[in-house]
Amino acid sequence: MRALIHHTFGDPSEVLTVEDVATPEPGAGEVRVRTILSPIHNHDLWTIRGTYGFKPDLPARAGTEAVGVIDALGEGVEGLTVGQRVVTGGTFGVWAEFFIAKAANVIPVADGIPDDVAAQLVSMPFSAISLLDSLDLSAGQWIVQNAANGAVGRLLAQLAAARGINVLGLVRRESGIEELAAQGIGNIVATDTDDWKSRVRDIVGEAPLTVGVDSVGGAASGDVLSLLAENGTLVVFGAMQSPVMEIRSGDVIFKQATVKGFWGSKVSATMPREKRGALLAELVARIQDGTITLPVEATYSFEDARQASAANAVAGRVGKILLRP
Repeated sequence: MRALIHHTFGDPSEVLTVEDVATPEPGAGEVRVRTILSPIHNHDLWTIRGTYGFKPDLPARAGTEAVGVIDALGEGVEGLTVGQRVVTGGTFGVWAEFFIAKAANVIPVADGIPDDVAAQLVSMPFSAISLLDSLDLSAGQWIVQNAANGAVGRLLAQLAAARGINVLGLVRRESGIEELAAQGIGNIVATDTDDWKSRVRDIVGEAPLTVGVDSVGGAASGDVLSLLAENGTLVVFGAMQSPVMEIRSGDVIFKQATVKGFWGSKVSATMPREKRGALLAELVARIQDGTITLPVEATYSFEDARQASAANAVAGRVGKILLRP
């Protein structure tokens, strides 16, 4: 079978190669899945660069989320069948024609959900809903987030609105406001103008911003923290711009602020099964009723994976980049 491999850590647009490797056999409690589609996530690319929290041995596979069809069952697997379409969001090495997954890590997907939506169902949406759920906010309260036009930013805004929670979104360019408006997402402020903080207050009024979500890093971290009310919490979700956060000590001290991290894979691994099932059911319901949307920017073949990796960083992208074997 063909698989995407990298023999060194580095820029994915330079180090990814397509190679022929042995088709794996499932062990006890495992299934083999024939890949249909897989999205490119930032954490996939960071892993290839060697800059993520997980660093694989080289040569390494890549990719963590996919939709596919079960091709073979390992010993002792129950409740799943060959030919069943499933998704997985925490299985390493899915950028291959076939991959092995623990049976407990695959989820059967309803026939009414298209492949391109199912391919994105777990990682980003589940991270977004897990993040939202962890904030323990009530209807009417406000969140502020940067990278509002990113995949998680869009999902968080849509999911929060469905729960009656208000979200103020920050983007780095004016055109991002129109992009999000086209998806039905409002309360967006572009930070490329001098008076952007005044625009924030025009939207939220006197309501306190109790939680901020930072996915950018650098000076953008401090911008979010500066907007928070006293006893507010800054949740660090990502570092798209810089791994170093620039926050003012005065904002931390005088606001008695809390700064904490959120890593979706860690949260999911320790989440009770009942909670995970309830959140997944909420996601599927929101997709089916049109509350959340999962657009696709483009789909590339494995042979064009280097170009696909570069396309992931193009400004103005409105949907996910997908890979197809």
